[in-house]
Amino acid sequence: MILSYHPCYEADINTLCAGRQPDKNDLSAIRAADAVILPQGCREALYHMARKNCPHVFPDYGARFQYPGKTGQARLFQALSAPHPRTWVFEDTTHFRRCGATVTDAGFPLVLKLDWGGEGYTVFLLNTKSDLMHALSRAAAYEQSGQRGFILQAFIPGSNRTLRVAVIGETQRAYWRIQDDPFVFGTSVANGAHIDPESDPDLRNKALTLALDFCRRARINLAGFDFIFDDGGCARKDPRPLFLEINYFFGRTGLGGSTRFYAMLQAEIDRWLTDLGLGVNRPPTETAGETQ
Repeated sequence: MILSYHPCYEADINTLCAGRQPDKNDLSAIRAADAVILPQGCREALYHMARKNCPHVFPDYGARFQYPGKTGQARLFQALSAPHPRTWVFEDTTHFRRCGATVTDAGFPLVLKLDWGGEGYTVFLLNTKSDLMHALSRAAAYEQSGQRGFILQAFIPGSNRTLRVAVIGETQRAYWRIQDDPFVFGTSVANGAHIDPESDPDLRNKALTLALDFCRRARINLAGFDFIFDDGGCARKDPRPLFLEINYFFGRTGLGGSTRFYAMLQAEIDRWLTDLGLGVNRPPTETAGETQ
């Protein structure tokens, strides 16, 4: 029996856990299931209940909850020796005041990322110490509401273009997000960036290979990874990909929209279940894309 908590995936039993904590009825259903399908908006309590009481759970959100937020992702990159910009992790502004001198000694520009948020709204380019102090003041204001933690990263030239690698089960899709406005920092589509799925296939393949290995080691099978390419400041022909962050909620524009994304997701869940010997009978779904 397949139990689905995902509103867009139909299984033998379908239910929702949105806006509430899992209860004894969920526990009973999970224990009776051969596999559980979780939503992207899965609560940590539901994930752990499923993992402890069912042998097969999709997606695998172990890394998401063990290494939460951007501070957790930075620690995960460090733990797995994944290439990423030089990064300093701070629990709060008090931690920065105690230990942040080494960062400012490294010089500017820097990038500050608050521990939460998406679409680049909590990411700030810092060109001067005054910029840093302003960003820290904003972080301190958020701390009053209980939102704390941030990272500082070395700025990598070429930040008007980043590569998104979307991992959906065994399928990967890679596309550039390019910011044409020189006065806008950040490459989110919400900030006006456009999608380019074709340019520099060699660089895209390098990032795809890196993401595939990382997902195998971190046991991640549903996420969007952002990469930037470091050319050493000299526009070399073979720049190396660096992990910027992991997005467990990611936009679908570069995948062809939500309908296309859900078709890909359904096909990958079906494939996962088939590999477990729990296959479902559905009409074949068109899911062409880059895979490794």
